[in-house]
Amino acid sequence: MRSIHIIGSRGLGGAESFFLRLTSALSERSEHDVIALTRPKAAVVNHLSERVRHHTAAMRNGWDIASIFAIRAVAKKLAPDIVQTYMGRSTRLTRLPGSSKALHVARLGGYYKIDGYYRHASAWIGNTDALCEYMIREGLPAGRVWKIGNFVDIQQRTPNGKLAKLRHDYDINSNNLVLFSLGRFIEKKGFEDLLDAFALMPRHINGREVILVIAGDGPLRKELHKRANSMSIRSRLRWVGWQAQTGPFFDLADVAICPSRDEPFGNVILEAWAHSVPIVSTATLGARELIEPDIDGVVVPMRDPQAMASCLKSLLSEGETVWRQFAACGRGTVAKRYSRSEIVQSYESLYESLRTPWI
Repeated sequence: MRSIHIIGSRGLGGAESFFLRLTSALSERSEHDVIALTRPKAAVVNHLSERVRHHTAAMRNGWDIASIFAIRAVAKKLAPDIVQTYMGRSTRLTRLPGSSKALHVARLGGYYKIDGYYRHASAWIGNTDALCEYMIREGLPAGRVWKIGNFVDIQQRTPNGKLAKLRHDYDINSNNLVLFSLGRFIEKKGFEDLLDAFALMPRHINGREVILVIAGDGPLRKELHKRANSMSIRSRLRWVGWQAQTGPFFDLADVAICPSRDEPFGNVILEAWAHSVPIVSTATLGARELIEPDIDGVVVPMRDPQAMASCLKSLLSEGETVWRQFAACGRGTVAKRYSRSEIVQSYESLYESLRTPWI
């Protein structure tokens, strides 16, 4: 099996992180040759597995005819079984000729426009039931739409020495209650709502000061900092910037939060579970599919800081026994439904089935 995986973004976010995880995992299979095709200076280039071969194409905005032919040239030279694209830019520019034996599989991680971007592919993958139903409603043939979720690896806890250094670096003491959230600072991620919710919470719960740690960056950074500085929460906020390795911050946390206003899937939820951290998430489409409420997580209304504040106060007040129960159930959900072996096997089974010509 040989597959080319194409992504056209420059930054490093949820889709790019999954691209890296999947290409690395597929390349570990002894009979799978994996090639990554990216923009020349894309952030993912610095994180590709050594087992993954690498090619580049400019993939500029709009109809970049030169990149269309560059992608075709790589596909012709390497003769893959599968060409899998991620997100709109790479999918729009991947136009395999009719003579190509490769099949174009487009993976959608959101409710993107189908016409002009995705309809020309041979098959489509969505990571939730709702997303697959959306594609079918948009007219894609149901028999060529597959659901395959994302995966994360169950993580070992960060060594105590490293956690102690993080606490020192960010002025977090061992008696603090630590809330943690991360993501791009854009409107749909809901960080404004999170700040408003945190401002409504008591400063101390069960005699312990509550600290909010936020990892991330983006166009709303200055606006979010200004908003936080206008509140009484400034001294209890820890802005740690964009972090390539977020695991240690999950391990510092007592509770993780996904405050999104729009989240088709919700990788943050899986990451919290993988680190045995209880998760509180807004009721996005992704969260409603991933979380079994009050079993492996807590779901609150979107754009409702008061509800989020009340939920967080209640959960933190209940204490570690309840947190551990949520975390253990979440970790079990990852192991059962979103493990590396489960998801990689699903991709390879799909690729093998696509090798058989459709009737």
